[in-house]
Amino acid sequence: MNRLTTQFWTGALVLGGVALFVLSLLLGEEPGNPEDPDSFLTDRLMYVPPLPVPPDNPLTPQKIELGRRLFYEEDLSVNGSIACATCHEQARAFTDGRAHSAGATGELTRRNAMSLTNVAYNGVLTWASDTVVTLEQQALMPLTLEHPVEMGILGKEETVLARLAAEDDYRKQFADAFLASNPAITLDNVLLALASFERTLLSYDSPYDRFLAGDEDALSAEAQRGRVLFFSPGFNCSRCHDGHNFRFTPGTRQGEDDTSVAFHNTGLYNIDGQGGLPPEDRGLLEVTGRPEDMGRFKAPTLRNIALTAPYMHDGSVETLEDVLRHYARGGRMIEEGPYAGDGRQSPLKSELIGGFELPPDDLAALLAFLESLTDEHFVTRNDLADPG
Repeated sequence: MNRLTTQFWTGALVLGGVALFVLSLLLGEEPGNPEDPDSFLTDRLMYVPPLPVPPDNPLTPQKIELGRRLFYEEDLSVNGSIACATCHEQARAFTDGRAHSAGATGELTRRNAMSLTNVAYNGVLTWASDTVVTLEQQALMPLTLEHPVEMGILGKEETVLARLAAEDDYRKQFADAFLASNPAITLDNVLLALASFERTLLSYDSPYDRFLAGDEDALSAEAQRGRVLFFSPGFNCSRCHDGHNFRFTPGTRQGEDDTSVAFHNTGLYNIDGQGGLPPEDRGLLEVTGRPEDMGRFKAPTLRNIALTAPYMHDGSVETLEDVLRHYARGGRMIEEGPYAGDGRQSPLKSELIGGFELPPDDLAALLAFLESLTDEHFVTRNDLADPG
């Protein structure tokens, strides 16, 4: 066993046998031999840190499978019209292709549905909050938040739970997943199961991963050139999109465990010449109250990014080419309308957004590299699909 393999399994085995089960799901294989960690591991996983699992919600196959069913369950919404999967479609890397999603009552969300790719590794969750740090916390938000209404069950939790309890299959699945819980069908257990399933949404089988594992033919020459540009100081993309998940993760950079560095103002708006954003969504400022947090949003993962248009927190950028042109310019110019302004001149814009030259061949190379982060296995895996 080589050094990288040993490092990975030293951490992963701390989680016990279930970590091995999750890796077998990731690879789409039957679980291997627990006495031989190498039987679960391929080279493409050697640079992936141990799966973070909270001690109060250990992973079990029963809980994961229950969480998968609940993720696709429309009866978790107030009127039985939408499920988690309505806004997080597997084929789109668990996004929905819309700038704003429609909740159970038809009200639109303020923000674009984020990809759930490798969401287990996110140090902070949602677009603009430094207080939501666990999947269990996050799972409650779409169920109960009212402004806007998403799944809309606040005050009707018992009604929704009674729907689940009326089904024999759910009674058995909850009892199997939560042996020590009586009653087993509770909102807390719903959240624990959903979070467990979401921790299995792991994507490490893209052409880029295969290239790192030694398959030199996995990336085209153009994509390989784009990779060099992406990580170069001149483009500086990897300053916000680094590590195995292509987004900031606490602990991945020495001295940067502070989650506040996960958020950036990218010069998307400057409606008043002072860095102002549209009043309906002002970013991290709404949580912290700090003026300097106006317009700061979390940098998302770039894994499967080609599948997750439209882009930015509000879905206001339609294509990856437009995204790259935005960063090349050093901020967006909106010529007219209520949000007119030059984001490049925003005094609140991150110092990391300085702009760069982007000739057509460099643009094509960067796009080819970003497209190489698409994991076709991830978006078609049966164990992540609607169980029916």
